[in-house]
Amino acid sequence: MREAANIDGKKVLVKDDIFTWSNLISFSRVLVVIPIIYLHLEDEERFRNIIIALVAYGAISDYLDGLVARWRNEISELGKVLDPVADKLMAFFLFLYTVMIGWIPVWYFVIGVIRDLLIMAGSAQIKKRRGKVAMSIMSGKISVNIMAIYWISVFFFRDATDLHTFLLYTSVAVMVYSFIEYAIRHKRIIDGADFN
Repeated sequence: MREAANIDGKKVLVKDDIFTWSNLISFSRVLVVIPIIYLHLEDEERFRNIIIALVAYGAISDYLDGLVARWRNEISELGKVLDPVADKLMAFFLFLYTVMIGWIPVWYFVIGVIRDLLIMAGSAQIKKRRGKVAMSIMSGKISVNIMAIYWISVFFFRDATDLHTFLLYTSVAVMVYSFIEYAIRHKRIIDGADFN
């Protein structure tokens, strides 16, 4: 029997470390949600620059954690879980807040939550069957970024309604596309493909 090709393109050394700089960066991404919402409720205009800086940190940290993990050779099983969970938690709370104040439609939020729950359930099944967590895929990262751009446009540029509509539907299309890619990847991994 021929050895299965690695579906990630190359093998990566994945460690069992918990306390790494990259994991700390991922964890900190979730924590910025609290001051963003609090400062917005307190006085959106007065704290606008701080809110922008916190949102920028959240976006930059999504790239920084992976970059640091690769640079310091500290890709970990925990990091493979923590990075996408941090993305999902940050998005969940920021989108929930904007739904609650009436700026983003509920149906969009529901689609995003259902998609993320299904992807997380698939990841849990892979972990249970194969003993390790699959890394995130590029279309998932792109989807998160388009969602973030949509959220930023709604949150900071309230009058750009045409842009909001374009980004809303573009985001839904990319969410569906990335979900299909995750589903195909899930099946290949469950069927025995090698993965990182």
